[in-house]
Amino acid sequence: MSADSLDRTTWKARESAHQARADALTAAHRERSARGEKHPVWDFLFTYYSYAPAQLRRWHPGAGIQLDDAPERAGWRWYTAGSTPDAVVPDAATFAREKTALADLIERMLRRTAARPGQFGCFGLHEWAMVYREKEHRHPAPLRLGQAGTDAVVEANDLRCTHFDAFRFFTRDAAPRNRQPLTRADQPALEQPGCLHAGMDLYKWSMKLGPLLPGELLLDAFELARDIRLLDMEAAPYDLSDWDVVPVPIETAEGKSAYARRQREFAERGNALRRRMLAAWLGDGQETGSQSSHGAQTAPAAASSNRSVMTRSAAS
Repeated sequence: MSADSLDRTTWKARESAHQARADALTAAHRERSARGEKHPVWDFLFTYYSYAPAQLRRWHPGAGIQLDDAPERAGWRWYTAGSTPDAVVPDAATFAREKTALADLIERMLRRTAARPGQFGCFGLHEWAMVYREKEHRHPAPLRLGQAGTDAVVEANDLRCTHFDAFRFFTRDAAPRNRQPLTRADQPALEQPGCLHAGMDLYKWSMKLGPLLPGELLLDAFELARDIRLLDMEAAPYDLSDWDVVPVPIETAEGKSAYARRQREFAERGNALRRRMLAAWLGDGQETGSQSSHGAQTAPAAASSNRSVMTRSAAS
């Protein structure tokens, strides 16, 4: 067995631990789904990020880590034959050849976002801008301050959204109030670690990288998205008291301070995840395992043969 390989007993144990952790993370959602029950906070993690719980529980070892005695994975996408019979290895080179544009985009998003200073003056007003001067809203919950009060908060504050996938839901009247217009093409140049949605999107990038990241890291990204999503809705203009959501009143100085403090904490967690993703996928340093108390230690970083095919993007 090579230094970068896992024997079947070891990798099956990690797979089982991953599945148990994933099942615990999705249990409440699966129970609600079975009852046909909607949730304005947590459904987002499975609808906007349209990955089923079954996808979240699929464990992979990470790029360049050989699984010994794993014939059942021989046909899995982005796995290649290993150095011994029935061994397989997640292959970053194959991913780069088949998904060149996606690989380049993810690398640029991770590197450039981590390299920029975080911005902490948006105060979650993107959700307020999505209902500004509109009679129809995406959520059925009432507005805490009513329509006029909500509109007044938007008008009294500076809209500083930097995330296109939030900005594209701004109302027609709200979009011109943003400090700058945003486009999809500009996203790699504008994304910054203070943005809550950029932190949640690490779950999306982790899913897209699939077997090139350790499963433990994927679940850490999901947990970060879950924690950020709660703040996103606590700071939103909706009255979610029926779902036991206590608001962070960003229309007040105290609320703004509380929001920015938690935003900074999420920025730090997000940048730590970005570094770990690059380490596991492309071998930037060494991926040393999940920082979550639930996660197992991961194997060494991807082999250099897998890394060499990737075109590196300098941080802007």
